[in-house]
Amino acid sequence: MNDVTEEKKEAARVRRRWLNLGELLAIAGVVISGAALWNSYRERTNAEVEHATSEARSQREAELLVLKATVEKDGNVLTLAPRDDAQTIQSQTIRFPAALDLAPVETNGDARIERTWFERELTDALEKARSARRTPGDARLPVHITTRFLVGGVEHEDSAIYSVGYTLGHAFLSGTTIKLRGLSRNGPAAPGAPGDATLEAAAKKIFG
Repeated sequence: MNDVTEEKKEAARVRRRWLNLGELLAIAGVVISGAALWNSYRERTNAEVEHATSEARSQREAELLVLKATVEKDGNVLTLAPRDDAQTIQSQTIRFPAALDLAPVETNGDARIERTWFERELTDALEKARSARRTPGDARLPVHITTRFLVGGVEHEDSAIYSVGYTLGHAFLSGTTIKLRGLSRNGPAAPGAPGDATLEAAAKKIFG
């Protein structure tokens, strides 16, 4: 009788051990499942943050316009285009320093700077300021360029101060002449007339 009782007790103990093991396995399964869900959530959240950051960075880059110039017609014209091929210029407003006494020039689609727009006024202003001395390298004329452009069908506007590179020459009949050499971006400026303060600060170094 005692043997039977002991067998029953041992069988109960075995069942309890299996029960405890099963509970432990169940708990382990829940922990592993929870950890997997957490990792999945964290990876998805990190991916969403990275995607949003990448989109924001791409948007900022798309909105930053830097113009490049191609010299054409023997230095008479600078053809302008964005360095980023994803950008398309719609129109531009080009403002010159007050010393040249010129109205802003508007272009539509055909982005460019022409020598004839300012050559006579520039050479007169240089002579008046006695700045027409010949020095090695290119001379520079600051201009304020406001550009309306498209990126993926969305219109943006950029205003910046650029330097037009040119060289001085002398012709027998026409006197002092200039040839355009290139364009470089100096920095951003406020759109419209308020941005001209930056332009005039740059021009003061040339015309006084």
